[in-house]
Amino acid sequence: MNSPQRACTLDREMLIRAHANFLLYLPDHCEGNRDKIWPCILFLHGAGERGEDLGLVKRHGLPRLIEEGHRFPFVVVSPQCPQDTWWRMEVLDVLLQDILARHPVDPARVYVTGLSMGGYGTWALALQYPGRFAAIAPVCGGGNPLRAHEIAHIPAWVFHGAKDDVVPLRESEKMVDSLNACGGNVRFTVYPDAAHDSWTEAYNNPELYEWLLQHRRSDSRTRT
Repeated sequence: MNSPQRACTLDREMLIRAHANFLLYLPDHCEGNRDKIWPCILFLHGAGERGEDLGLVKRHGLPRLIEEGHRFPFVVVSPQCPQDTWWRMEVLDVLLQDILARHPVDPARVYVTGLSMGGYGTWALALQYPGRFAAIAPVCGGGNPLRAHEIAHIPAWVFHGAKDDVVPLRESEKMVDSLNACGGNVRFTVYPDAAHDSWTEAYNNPELYEWLLQHRRSDSRTRT
């Protein structure tokens, strides 16, 4: 069976020189149809999927589900982080700008989710560009709770395993507590029997995708 995800490379010079390999999934009838614009999910993998082999990115999360035959009403962009590095916020920003320019994506319905290192990346990207995303879904990650007030306007659904011995549950709890303290719109799902792999259950939950589709970035919010 041919993969529904194409291997792509970003090589652009905007404000920075940006290079990234990524998987791109387009919904049926997306290409060539400019009469409809689609929501977009940026998926950030974990530390174990770094490197130069895009096949590694298909091990978990949305890329795995797509390879297994799941179809989504989203454009799904799954970049790969180079070996021994961490997510570069400015490169992810250029990648999203390029996707928005090249494909029929609704800029008011862009979402970011990720697991483990990608969960940290999800929090960090939202903090770096608080006007870009309509909703976020970090899985077994963590962020800077002292800055949580900066993204209180972004709906967040946070996932973590209670028995996680790699990224402690407290990492998500601190972000959730800080968001709740400043009136944020946050849901928190803790899987009582899950260890570090809380992502399988999270991404297998169809309610997550229904929840994402409920959210649209307000036009009155400045994109940064």
